[in-house]
Amino acid sequence: MKKLIITFFALLPSLAVAAGGGFSYPLEKANIDLHDKASLQRGAALFVNYCLGCHQMQYQRYQRTAEDLGIPVDIAKDNLIFSDQKVGEQITNAMEKEDSAKWFGKQPPDLTLVSRVRGDDWVYTYLKTFYVDPNKTFKVNNAVFKDVGMPHVLEPLQGTQEAEMVYETLHGEKVLSGIKLTQKEPGALNPEEYDQAVRDLVNFLAYVGEPSKLESHRIGTWVLVFLAVFFVFIYLLKKEYWREVH
Repeated sequence: MKKLIITFFALLPSLAVAAGGGFSYPLEKANIDLHDKASLQRGAALFVNYCLGCHQMQYQRYQRTAEDLGIPVDIAKDNLIFSDQKVGEQITNAMEKEDSAKWFGKQPPDLTLVSRVRGDDWVYTYLKTFYVDPNKTFKVNNAVFKDVGMPHVLEPLQGTQEAEMVYETLHGEKVLSGIKLTQKEPGALNPEEYDQAVRDLVNFLAYVGEPSKLESHRIGTWVLVFLAVFFVFIYLLKKEYWREVH
């Protein structure tokens, strides 16, 4: 019986692969830091330069972003707004719904809450795992989002990747157990620089998903300081009361 249980748990990952008809690509840790203002600023710049052409943030305003990230309003106007929009408006683009549906099959999703919905690690891994697929409309596919319907907009930075499908034998049949990505052509950034760029972008997306978190962290810090000082006074008061009891 003990051997049967051990065998079952040893085969469990393979059985999950077979039942699901595929595999789950392992997610990498994003390791973002919402207190890193420089990273958030770089992420904002990456978003408006590479993502905003198709994706919007209709629940986030330029002015709120600039204030939270420590960017002077005039610099934000010159470096984050590339249209006739006002600094107090939402971060949107001029793409018409009909055009986006014609080009991409459907309107590209709003990214205001993408980090909260998908998770930081998922978004981070997604942006790192595009690979060449000649059979797709935009000639790319993605390891964590099969049959992705968008181009690899960060390809000039990352370069192009090829995918090697990894198979294992299960009950006499080959099943897909993983994907091995290798760089085919280099981009403007080396792998370490690209990882940092993606981390900056994910950091910004995480901030936009919950802008109040920065303020909550600041308030939380002061609350902890207050409690620490308050504890000292309570402790001294307690000693004073107990001195008279003894």
